[in-house]
Amino acid sequence: MDNVFKGLLACLAALDRVIGVIERLIIGGTVLIMALLMSAHVVGQLLFDRGIPGTYEVTEMLIVVMTFVGVSYAARHARHIRMSALYEQLHGKARKGLLMLICAGTAALMFYFAWKSGQYVVAIHDRGRVSSSLGLPMWIVYLALPAGFGLAGVQYLLTLARNALSPGIWRSFNEQETYSDTPVHGGEMGGVGDDRV
Repeated sequence: MDNVFKGLLACLAALDRVIGVIERLIIGGTVLIMALLMSAHVVGQLLFDRGIPGTYEVTEMLIVVMTFVGVSYAARHARHIRMSALYEQLHGKARKGLLMLICAGTAALMFYFAWKSGQYVVAIHDRGRVSSSLGLPMWIVYLALPAGFGLAGVQYLLTLARNALSPGIWRSFNEQETYSDTPVHGGEMGGVGDDRV
């Protein structure tokens, strides 16, 4: 049975790596394109008194893409906003159980948002909305919403699986909670060794 868990974790780790590459390509690509586009626009205005048409519109579209794919990236690195007042008061199995419940609930919410935003993308497509300057179909840009929410949901499921299959408490699939993440109690610093379940 232990080999089954190790095999499952290896498969999940491979999935996590693939998603990580996709996230880095999308986020890095959007930042690079925005930087190049805005730089070219400024240079065009300085040298030729004319910028690149549609620059601001493309930049706004890229920000949408970066924001929603960034949701998944933040979840992967446990850099998302956490409401942790109750969580920080718990230890051991109770702490791990609450984290797993939070991961399951957040994954469900992310998949719901992906579904609803997918419906929005279909509605935008059916209406034939296009951007004002470039005439680019807006449904293409808004595909970032269901993609980002879906990837974030997968990240929370991966964290849930890691906590279900591995000892210790994992804030994300690759980041184990460390002593600095554990609150101080009675003058002693709690640590991973204290929270192993």
